[in-house]
Amino acid sequence: MAKYILGFHGSPASSPADLEDSMEKWVAWYKGMGSAVTDMGNPAGPSKTIGADGRVVSTNGNALTGYSILEAKSLDDAITLARGCPIYAAGGSVEVAELMAM
Repeated sequence: MAKYILGFHGSPASSPADLEDSMEKWVAWYKGMGSAVTDMGNPAGPSKTIGADGRVVSTNGNALTGYSILEAKSLDDAITLARGCPIYAAGGSVEVAELMAM
């Protein structure tokens, strides 16, 4: 089985009440994936992008807001697991990529 990183883009909630409800949905999603979850990950804070020329700029509206790591048989299986992510309800997205063994 390969490992896949899920990169979350977007905020899961906009108010404390929404955050509590959102967290319950995230916990249920993680529990539903069972042993496929190898690292629940963490939220990410403010970010900047460093260009090839060394300039540092603000991330343009699609900053990484968190990550998780899963084990799955294939990229398609990882995508299937990612489709249940609660971030979609808040208009967010999930980027899925295989982590290559080094």
